[in-house]
Amino acid sequence: MRVAILASGSGTILEAMVNGGIPVALVVTDRSCRASAIASQNDIGHVLVERESFGNDFDRVTYTIKVRDALLEKSIDLVVMAGFGTILEQPLYETYKNNVLNTHPSLLPSFPGWHAVKDALNYGVKVTGCTVHVATREVDAGPILAQKAVDVLPDDSVETLHERIKTVERRLYLQTVHDIIEEGKVVIPR
Repeated sequence: MRVAILASGSGTILEAMVNGGIPVALVVTDRSCRASAIASQNDIGHVLVERESFGNDFDRVTYTIKVRDALLEKSIDLVVMAGFGTILEQPLYETYKNNVLNTHPSLLPSFPGWHAVKDALNYGVKVTGCTVHVATREVDAGPILAQKAVDVLPDDSVETLHERIKTVERRLYLQTVHDIIEEGKVVIPR
């Protein structure tokens, strides 16, 4: 199974995947970031599909087609989002169906969206966690593949809680991808 990682930032999930034995065939980034250096250091192909606009003129569908075509050109089977900062459109999901994965720092369906950790703290939950799910056009709404709980401590800040969640998230995501590769397909639990 040929795996691609989509990343925009520090590359910690990419590092976890590479160090954990995932056969990453391609890294796609939407901006200049540390993930491209990690790809280079590990002799992994890298494609920058640069997002040139963050305004109202951004053509999300055309951008998505460029990303999808870069994946198809390298015969990618499984797309693993790893902090990819651009929300992609339907052409990716039509092509890859259930083979696009994402991770989220909450126990979905609770606290979807960009501020999940802050929202969990503001709500006062005692337990939150992380979710690995199939990515769909609807943000944080795809079928859940795996979840792991993380206790909220009385003195937690957004930063301290998020760091603890990310530690668990990297392990859970790595294990989920290993399981998919071993199975040869994404298996959606009932």
